[in-house]
Amino acid sequence: MPKASEIKKNAAIELDGKTYIVKDIERSVPQGRAGGSLYRMRMYDVVSGRKLDDTFKDSDMINMADLIRRPSMFSYLDGEEYVFMDNEDYTPYNLNKAAIEEETLFLNEETSGIQVVLVNDVPVALDMPTNVELEVIETDPSIKGASATSRTKPAVLSTGAVVQVPEHISTGDRIRVNVEERKFAGRAEK
Repeated sequence: MPKASEIKKNAAIELDGKTYIVKDIERSVPQGRAGGSLYRMRMYDVVSGRKLDDTFKDSDMINMADLIRRPSMFSYLDGEEYVFMDNEDYTPYNLNKAAIEEETLFLNEETSGIQVVLVNDVPVALDMPTNVELEVIETDPSIKGASATSRTKPAVLSTGAVVQVPEHISTGDRIRVNVEERKFAGRAEK
């Protein structure tokens, strides 16, 4: 059993007999307290979709749920459902748009390295690769010689996500984006 400090986003944990997917973790260090950090976790019940916020001490032991990660590819959008195809046995997995709302900002048909998280053979979450390559579809014109500055400008990506990019990036460029931090991670290799 891992400690609360070792839990990562999209981990499946068991709490009070139910399985939850951890969607967000905030770490805080209370002042004047002997002891460690506190971890506030926002979780969603995999069966009902109910949200739960709970706080754990860094030394609290947490039960991990049995889950399977299957390498998959985004296939198509069917109303409010995103359909993913298993890369090995071609099983389709349907995930509700609301359950993967944050991941869809960095997702298109070309995105590779996606894993669908299954709990009891039911798809419950997406595990995205660290970096994805996307095209810049709208940004201010690039400034010649601006590559040496650290100033940034907003850029709209092909998926609708907006990230800050260096001034030398222009419309039509392909860039790498760190999904977890939602930050520019460099130009994509051609």
